[in-house]
Amino acid sequence: MSADPTARWLKFAAILVVLTGIMFAFAAHPPTAWPLLALADLTFWPFDGAQSLAAPETRLAYGVGGGVMAGWGVMIWLLVDRVWPRDPQTARLLILTGLIAWFVIDSAASVAADAPWNVLVNVGFLLIFLLPLTVGGKRRSG
Repeated sequence: MSADPTARWLKFAAILVVLTGIMFAFAAHPPTAWPLLALADLTFWPFDGAQSLAAPETRLAYGVGGGVMAGWGVMIWLLVDRVWPRDPQTARLLILTGLIAWFVIDSAASVAADAPWNVLVNVGFLLIFLLPLTVGGKRRSG
């Protein structure tokens, strides 16, 4: 793994995205949906067990979304592993552009779905990338 602390942190964040995507994809199968079911229950506060994720279209959406999320994490890992060492500015631009597009769309959709608590989860994911991309960039260029 790279000696660059920013690259190490970004790879760690990419692994978190992949694992979260896998958790979402597992929600397509009811016996393995319990982690996402708990997260959905927290997102649609209060924590009351009212969410079921039982509808086939809901399970499909989580499966597809989880696959996309895992693929996004793999792509970020590869950008950091292959592009970052040669051209950190391009890698930073690609990651930031995708990150901002995801954050705006996902957060707006969360509010539209009456799940504003998910915006807080989104802020957490945003920060695990934004902090190293901004702080690490200043350290590299300074």
